[in-house]
Amino acid sequence: MFTKLEIVSRWIIFTIDICLSLFALLFAVILQHNFIIDKINFVAFYKSVLLVIAVNSLVFYSVKTFAGIVRYTSAQDSFRILFSVILSSLALFFINALIIVVSGVPVVSNVAIVIYTLFSFLMLITYRIIVKYFFMYLKNAKLDKIRVIIYGAGEAGVATKRTFDHDAKVNKTIIAFVDDDLRKVGKTIDGVKILDASQLEHLIIKHEVDEIIFASYTIPSDRKNQVVDVCLENNVKILNIPSPDVWARGQVTTAQIQNLNIEDLLNRKTIQIDIDGIQSQLKDKRILITGAAGSIGSEIVRQLLKFETGLIILCDQSETALHNIYLELEESHANTNFHAFIGDVKDEKRMEFLFETYKPHYVYHAAAYKHVPLMEDNPAEAIKTNVMGTKTIADKSVKHGVQKFVMISTDKAVNPTNVMGASKRIAEIYVQSLNNSLHNTQHVFSNGLSYINDLNVKPITKFITTRFGNVLGSNGSVIPRFKQQIEKGGPVTVTHPEITRYFMTIPEACRLVLEAGCMGKGGEIFVFDMGKSVKIVELAKKMIRLAGLVPNEDIKISYSGLRPGEKLFEELLNDNENTMPTHHEKIMIGQVREYDFNDVQEQLVKLLKYALTDHVTKVVQQMKVIVPEFKSKNSIFEELDVARQENSATPHT
Repeated sequence: MFTKLEIVSRWIIFTIDICLSLFALLFAVILQHNFIIDKINFVAFYKSVLLVIAVNSLVFYSVKTFAGIVRYTSAQDSFRILFSVILSSLALFFINALIIVVSGVPVVSNVAIVIYTLFSFLMLITYRIIVKYFFMYLKNAKLDKIRVIIYGAGEAGVATKRTFDHDAKVNKTIIAFVDDDLRKVGKTIDGVKILDASQLEHLIIKHEVDEIIFASYTIPSDRKNQVVDVCLENNVKILNIPSPDVWARGQVTTAQIQNLNIEDLLNRKTIQIDIDGIQSQLKDKRILITGAAGSIGSEIVRQLLKFETGLIILCDQSETALHNIYLELEESHANTNFHAFIGDVKDEKRMEFLFETYKPHYVYHAAAYKHVPLMEDNPAEAIKTNVMGTKTIADKSVKHGVQKFVMISTDKAVNPTNVMGASKRIAEIYVQSLNNSLHNTQHVFSNGLSYINDLNVKPITKFITTRFGNVLGSNGSVIPRFKQQIEKGGPVTVTHPEITRYFMTIPEACRLVLEAGCMGKGGEIFVFDMGKSVKIVELAKKMIRLAGLVPNEDIKISYSGLRPGEKLFEELLNDNENTMPTHHEKIMIGQVREYDFNDVQEQLVKLLKYALTDHVTKVVQQMKVIVPEFKSKNSIFEELDVARQENSATPHT
């Protein structure tokens, strides 16, 4: 009944405030005369009533004490009322002083004004608090209420509780806060006790908790995973608060407090990078990002916008995706100098026009085909984009005096079992051997036509490769696919019960790319610390349970078998490679086999010839010549490995 009451008019609140201030005045006058009514001068009292009405009407209207919704009274409302009471009391003192100067007789004594000030504030606040707690009582009195624990007793936790308090439609009761900070344990917030987070499972069972809300941004990932496991074992729903910038804008609603995402559990501690070092290198530089509309390329663009770069050139062949990132940048960074350039990295003439026009100082090469099954079916296209495209951008970088070329590679380039991984390994080999040839012998192969001296360009380009695994939320990532399958009611398809993968967030990977590009001296293959590998089937089960469902009951998990070219375990180094540490704990330098540039370019001429004429079998055969460790798995190209092995085993006469 009461919960359906409409919010009363502000003028009613205004009238109540005036009436309560008059009651405060009456009580002050009575108290001044020791509760002896006969001593009160009612003529003077009536004049003081008119004066208080006039002064408070002006002050209350100016300060807007009536603007807040009473049932949601906050500390801000209390300060507004305190300010208005003090202001009106000072006005009364001033007017009273003028009256004394003019007539010699005050309308109300200064003692009464002091008493009035105290009781006016007390009454105006008290009735608001009574109304607020009355509605909170009605809300919490529902029999079917959801019992909630808030994890985190900081500012975000308090804001979370008050967000629910202010929404009458939400049928939740906050039974406790829990926190890992023992200094907070035992204290209360808004009447709700703070308990020890280490006792969470006991509290869940004791209080029959229905939901846990993570309301802290500083909970370590390992700890969050522990809590999630406890909640899932006890069928407790897990919610998460929105990002800090949403709170800062004051736009939080209960609808924004949603189910915990699996990405929140896979996230690791924020990676620190050398901001000053990167800034000093990139300041006022023209920077080209190929594949700028993709998941990695677009995030590199966003990261670069934090630095005082000169011109940022966004190059991509996808018109729609490039247009979308361009619109995003126009809205968020209108004052930044950037340009969208449509072009295919394997289009030599178009790339020549790009380099000739914009003359970039730095190149971040993220353009690539990366979907393993598609590239297994289209090897020639994998070579055209991943190898010829990389070669084109690398050669143009040398010709036009680019200072650094940073290539984005993949862990699938290590001991490749598929065309995509092998094509990226060949691209790694080309840029590394080009770097070594450039700085050791001062010549460069450019389409087999000229040496560096003929190009009249100093060999300054430093080629750097970064190698990492899967990124969360990228195009084609398993997590978005699982989400879609869960939303449709299943089944969730996993290729193999034992398959594992490394995961890293897109911002984390791109920060490391910038750091590696900054520290690189040329020729390095930087390997990122990807943490622990994740079993995909366990990932799927956890995602299903986070959605409030039961694996293999509500949502079936089916196994589709390994896809063409797919392997069970990804690697960041092959058996013959080691790493050297750098000053950054998350970045290592892979000690990989070095290739002679003349040999590489000779092999690439054959490979590109086959690719451009779509001789698929010859393309893959030549790939295996260049990358001997390339052994196809679950692919039609396995027969090439068998034939090659038989040929090597056949004695020559």
